[in-house]
Formats: sequence, C-alpha cells, structure tokens
Amino acid sequence: MRIDGTWHRSVRLDDGDGWSVRILDQTRLPWAVEWLRLTDEDQVAHAIRSMQTRGAPLIGATAAYGVALAMRRDPAALEAVCAMLAETRPTAINLRWAIDRMLAALRNIPPAARPAAAYAEAAAIADDDAATCEAIGRHGLPLIEEIAARRPGQPVNILTHCNAGWLATVDWGTALAPIYMAHDAGIHVHVWVDETRPRNQGAALTAFELGAHGVPHTVVADNAGGHLMQHGQVDIVIVGTDRVTRTGDVANKIGTYLKALSAADNGVPFWVALPHSTLDMRVADGVAEIPIEERSAAEVTDLTGRTADGRIETIRVAAAGSPAANPAFDVTPARLVTGLITERGRIPATAAAIAAMYPEKAA
Repeated sequence: MRIDGTWHRSVRLDDGDGWSVRILDQTRLPWAVEWLRLTDEDQVAHAIRSMQTRGAPLIGATAAYGVALAMRRDPAALEAVCAMLAETRPTAINLRWAIDRMLAALRNIPPAARPAAAYAEAAAIADDDAATCEAIGRHGLPLIEEIAARRPGQPVNILTHCNAGWLATVDWGTALAPIYMAHDAGIHVHVWVDETRPRNQGAALTAFELGAHGVPHTVVADNAGGHLMQHGQVDIVIVGTDRVTRTGDVANKIGTYLKALSAADNGVPFWVALPHSTLDMRVADGVAEIPIEERSAAEVTDLTGRTADGRIETIRVAAAGSPAANPAFDVTPARLVTGLITERGRIPATAAAIAAMYPEKAA
C-alpha cells in the first residue's frame, strides 16, 4: 500500500525491536494515520474485535502474529491462545484458516522451538497473502481491460462495496487489486464507493486508500447502486468476501446481496475477488450455514465523524429509545455471481469449477 508515496504492509513487525507487531488503527482512519504497536495476544484479540484491524485476510495474518507473540511469552499456551483468537470474529473463515495453519506448524514441535517457528509461519502467511492478492489483481485486470477496449476514451465505471483493498489484506487487496493495476497501466477507471453503513468502511477506508493511490472515485449512499446501474453508469461490480462456500455462495458485508440483485436485474457483471484462504469447503448452503456476526446496536444508532473545527465526535442519529439490529454480513447466492477472481484464475461460481480449481481443498 502507498501512503504519502511510501509503500507499507498493513501488518508488519516493528522495525525497532523486530518482535512486536505494527498495524494501522483503522478506527482512526481517515482522520489520522496511526500505527499501533501490539505486544501480546490480548492486544491482538482486542484489535480484531474492535476492528482496529479488519478485513478477512488481514485478521487472519494478524492473528497468526498474535500466536507468535503468545509463543514468545508462553510456548505451552498454544492451544488456549489459538482457541481465544479464533473466537474474536465468527464470519470470516480466513481467521480460522490462519489459526489452523499455525496449529499445524507448532503443535508437534518442542515448546522451546515454537517462538521462532511461530514467527516464521506468521511471516509466511503474510507473504502468501500479499502474493495471492497481487495474483488476484493480475487475473482481474483483463475484465477491466476488455471494458476499456470496447469503450475507448470513456472511463470504466466500477462499483464496489465495503473495503477490499490493502486495508483489508496484507497488501494490494482483493477487489481493489485489479483496479490499482488498471489505474497503474494507464486505464481511465472511476470507482463508485458505497459508503457501507453502519461502519462506513467504504466512505472512510476505501475512499482513503483510493485517494492515497490517486484513483478517481466518488462516494455514494449505499442505496444509490441500483439507480446508477439502471442509468448505465456502472460497467462492472467487483466486491471482496469473508467466506465462499464450496458451491459458490458468497458472504460479504451487509448490503452486498442487494447490489447483486440490482446487478442481475440490470445485466451488470457481478464479480467476487477472493484468496484461497476464504474458501470454506465444509459449507454448501451459505444462507443456512454461515454464521452471521451480530455487532453492537450502537454502530447503527450512532455515527462518528470530524466536526468543522477538527474534533472527532460521536453523535446519535436514531430516535431516542429506538432499538437497533446490526447483522454485519449477508450471503449472496451463487446464482447471482458472474464469477470468482482467484489467485489461480477466473472461474464460474459453481461447485464443479471451484473443485477443479482447488482439487486439494475438494479432497
């Protein structure tokens, strides 16, 4: 990721001590760029729960470093620490994938060897995610190139929902990786950025990182997507995902399903970008089987922003005494998904295609 012209990863070891972990505090964005220093697994768990760090691939990599921090303190606490970190967020399968990978690497080696092995495995997970997202970008780029070739001289209008860029991954992002590569290749792209209520990850995070990279974009209300599609102002929808079933159902930030319905009604391609760590081959029916995180009602009733004099304030926007519900994700059935953009290529959102692309997971 590029901030003020300097490339960073969203999670990294501290340059000073080489063992603590640095993450961007995403609850402070876009008003301030602050790097948090995490020194133990409890701080990592808090960062994940509170969404100081978020995004399915990124919380997996961050949790892996949380295991490494714990092994530095108490190598015998492996099972307990992994169980605690795995419970921090229920919907994104990448978290469980990373924890399981850490367990497999550490469980059968002597406790004295676990700290070094844990740091090495966490680094490997982070490197894998960065390389995977770069490959997703390469495989998604032709979709944008094809639209640009059909419409020379006109911008390619892309709609995205929530944040699936480098703030949600170790680097590059999933849904935004093809967009960055298209922009860097000189293609005139323009991104419609859904605000993504109630936490406004689109308005606060996607807009921040697109702006930092110089990509033209416009923030729109969540409910504007259908209108834009009806009027021919969206050429393609690309979103990320927190979990994809073996049949191609897609769990993503609440509101994604409505975008998919609008895209289907208006003949707009609806693509989902995902790394291998997001596939959950144990689940067939996403609507029935994927657990949907219910977050605090205060995220719906209250809103945080910067006042005209520069203060960060939280205000209530809902009527006093009114209760609120806050399901954080929804599931888009595979029938509404044009295709999946993976690090191995683009495929239909079908059980057969997923099994053929990932035979080791199908087995």
